[in-house]
Amino acid sequence: MTKHDTELPSVDVTKLTEEDVAQIAQRLEKDDYATIFESLQDWHILRTLAFQRSQLVEPYLHLLDIEAFDEC
Repeated sequence: MTKHDTELPSVDVTKLTEEDVAQIAQRLEKDDYATIFESLQDWHILRTLAFQRSQLVEPYLHLLDIEAFDEC
């Protein structure tokens, strides 16, 4: 495995729609990924959205298990 195999592609979270976020959440709910890196990518996108565009993630916060005041 090379370094590039484990790098997560960059995603511009400012361009994600409610539908995009719902699809990410659905994949996380199913937890049916070919590699751990695919699931981590979705989790990190959802986590980033929780801090930058929280209104999109509110229905899916249970997938993140973030404690109050995390990252503050």
